[in-house]
Amino acid sequence: MRDAIKRLGGDANKINPLVPVDLVIDHSVQVDVARSENALQANMQYEFDRNKERFAFLKWGSTAFKNMLVVPPGSGIVHQVNLEYLGRVVFDNEGILYPDSLVGTDSHTTMIDGLGVAGWGVGGIEAEATMLGQPMSMVLPGVVGFKLTGQLKTGVTATDLVLTVTQMLRKHGVVGKFVEFYGQGMSALSLADRATIANMSPEYGATMGFFPVDHVTLQYLRLTGREESKVKMIEAYLRANNMFIDYSEPQKEKTYSSYLELDLDTVEPSLSGPKRPHDRVSLKDMKGDWQACLDNKVGFKGFAIPKDAQGAVSKFSYHGKPAELRHGDVVIAAITSCTNTSNPSVMLGAGLVAKKAYDLGLEVKPWIKTSLAPGSGVVTKYLQKSGLYKYLDLQGFSLVGYGCTTCIGNSGEIDEAVAEAIVEKDIVAAAVLSGNRNFEGRVHPLTRANYLASPPLVVAYALAGTINIDFEKEPIGVSKGGKQVFLREIWPSSEEIAEVVESSVLPEMFKSTYESITKGNAMWNELHAPSGALYSWDPNSTYVHDPPFFKSMTLEPPGAHGVKDAYCLLNFGDSITTDHISPAGNIHKDSPAAKYLMDREVDRRDFNSYGSRRGNDEVMARGTFANIRIVNKFLKGEVGPKTVHVPSGEKLYVYDAATKYKEAGCDTIILAGAEYGSGSSRDWAAKGPYLQGVKAVIAKSFERIHRSNLVGMGIIPLCFKAGQDADSLGLTGYERYTIDLPSDIKAITPGQDIVVTTDDGKRFTCTLRFDTQVELTYFEHGGILQYVLRQLI
Repeated sequence: MRDAIKRLGGDANKINPLVPVDLVIDHSVQVDVARSENALQANMQYEFDRNKERFAFLKWGSTAFKNMLVVPPGSGIVHQVNLEYLGRVVFDNEGILYPDSLVGTDSHTTMIDGLGVAGWGVGGIEAEATMLGQPMSMVLPGVVGFKLTGQLKTGVTATDLVLTVTQMLRKHGVVGKFVEFYGQGMSALSLADRATIANMSPEYGATMGFFPVDHVTLQYLRLTGREESKVKMIEAYLRANNMFIDYSEPQKEKTYSSYLELDLDTVEPSLSGPKRPHDRVSLKDMKGDWQACLDNKVGFKGFAIPKDAQGAVSKFSYHGKPAELRHGDVVIAAITSCTNTSNPSVMLGAGLVAKKAYDLGLEVKPWIKTSLAPGSGVVTKYLQKSGLYKYLDLQGFSLVGYGCTTCIGNSGEIDEAVAEAIVEKDIVAAAVLSGNRNFEGRVHPLTRANYLASPPLVVAYALAGTINIDFEKEPIGVSKGGKQVFLREIWPSSEEIAEVVESSVLPEMFKSTYESITKGNAMWNELHAPSGALYSWDPNSTYVHDPPFFKSMTLEPPGAHGVKDAYCLLNFGDSITTDHISPAGNIHKDSPAAKYLMDREVDRRDFNSYGSRRGNDEVMARGTFANIRIVNKFLKGEVGPKTVHVPSGEKLYVYDAATKYKEAGCDTIILAGAEYGSGSSRDWAAKGPYLQGVKAVIAKSFERIHRSNLVGMGIIPLCFKAGQDADSLGLTGYERYTIDLPSDIKAITPGQDIVVTTDDGKRFTCTLRFDTQVELTYFEHGGILQYVLRQLI
């Protein structure tokens, strides 16, 4: 942006954040090394070796910009660092007090709502504009009141609760809405439990899941080492402004747009899967549900495995010893993700399960890739203090790093022998993780079944070695004395967990961890970074590349425009996620991105992930729609990152087809179903289609952040009318599409009806999803950042 400002005659030094920016680098770690006492150091070294160009760019930014706090790599997951350290609750700006608020470039920014801070995720595009002083605009949301009563039964975890809440809210329909939790059941929830629920707002579709500040909040602030004077100031300010909830006083009934209620006593141990976070399954029903998934046709709850193939056994040799895999066998078990690793009760609960199992002689099979990746260093300290860390380590859950791992697709490679066994018999292998996302193709290309579970259940399924088990009736294993052991025998009570939490989670741990967090580590401190107001681009870098977004930008905005005779690049059904659009995981060896890297003499072992190469637009444009599990109607049942180039009829990689359309001067559009763009707040899921030449997306519905990102890139979002979709309108995707928009921006209004016509005579009306007048202004300028730059000049 500074380069663009300079080229257009402005002062590049004026580009600085106008609001406080906390930049936590980098909250993802690939699990290259697991089950090793040196895993943490080894994975950190790999991260720095692979990402030093990107880290150097970010380190340059830490000195080139004002008003920015940088937390170096290896410190933890941004949301947990935010909850435990960065969140202010009330700002004190030179004596002026006001409530803390936050927007973050990850959808799970909502975790901070558990602390009583209004915050939610936005795309990087919108966040950059906000940093530069551009106000955020949004349609006034509905507010859903979610009443909690009772308390959780012993043995039921916060993860079980959040999976239940996610299912309820997704069914209720809360996309674009705020959810506020209230009721007497609140007093039974720790702040970590609340943060777990708030964290998964993207999974239930809400903009945020908010927990007002009360005494529990103040206790947490003290626990995490916030100064007593600040805690008292926060309470006094919020009480004075009627923003503090005191459950010792009579509560007034509040008015909400709609209401839900949950008795915490009814919550059962649960998992979610095998392909979506809101497909909850009670633990007691898990075996039956799994067997139904094998039978069901391919879909969110089905794999269509023929009956005669469901008993398939793939035999292999693991380090010289015979082994075998069946459908449902676990090959990845990961205690990971901001959702759960910030919660001492479930983390220490996992430690207790590991200890009890070890004491009885139960062990995790060695070929299961196990890992422990907390969101902050505090977790390691209380696990060590409790004496439980060593038992997790003994069961293979070694510390691999502080950051997002398996949940974001950074699971790393599984053992080659295991991978070959899966492929040989087409085994539906399973991953169990304490994460928040389990979309197909995200966790690992070879784990088609991916289940979200609490950390204790992750350990339990790793011990069992399969998800095809009924824990009530079948033993989890056999003790060293030859006795069958059931899950109930190693499952800790709530009282046991509370006792360990009380004795092991101490304020000094938070203080010591965060006193040193901004000082960095040896690798970060030794990293050389360029200096100066403008970054010195290296044209040979395959990690950091001068992006093209402002290259052709002029001082005058381009104005509004429609789309004429566009081809359909892709024709999708429902629930296409940002992982489908812009995957973060490994770069497939046959993909256009791989070819680009190999042409630049990058060895396959150094491809790294799309997430790590997101500073290079050439890689990311080629990685757009590169998910190996993406389903495109053009391919008639075939799964993978290809499409049909309509003029020639060729089946090509999506990037190659998009390039052919661009070279021919043809615009493209995308047809989609419901919940288009759900999942991570990934701005490359809008930047990538923009670079591929996509001018509009016509969908049944959009997830909030992705629609905003499309607007930010100048791509037109349109919604089919209620009850209509591509199939009902007879659209095949082989038509050419014209979207009739006035060239005068003043003639366009938010949410107006727009007529779309095709070259074969079809005609239908859509709703224009520019939701505010401000968004129309962004469209007139070609995107939000172009608008902001013109204002700065």
